[in-house]
Amino acid sequence: MTVTTIQRVENGAVAVAVVVATVAADQPWWALLAAFLLFDLSALGYLRGPRAGAIGYNAVHSYTGPAVVVTVYLALLLAGHDVGWVALLAACWAFHVAVDRALGYGLKMEDFTHTHLGRIGRERAVPDAGPVGER
Repeated sequence: MTVTTIQRVENGAVAVAVVVATVAADQPWWALLAAFLLFDLSALGYLRGPRAGAIGYNAVHSYTGPAVVVTVYLALLLAGHDVGWVALLAACWAFHVAVDRALGYGLKMEDFTHTHLGRIGRERAVPDAGPVGER
């Protein structure tokens, strides 16, 4: 089993755990699906170029954002403010990152198709022209 496969499987497990935690917390599980594409708006940075696109995409597609949001939720909870929507936002965000990574969409490198989990999309095959003498 390759490291990439291990990372994809563990992210699949994170996605399942987020769904179970959302249901256990009596939050609307469907919100995970409803908000799913919202986080892909970060790819609009590619309109400014590959570097800006990768920075914006990677900022939203890392677990740092959901970790910060759930930390804010816990701090608010400790202060006596039960704002479940903040926890749900963190869950939606973490679910998106986990599903993307389970599907092989990792953090972007030099272009959109080159990720830390390998290449995504279909490689363009160069048709075989045959031996030089047959052209």
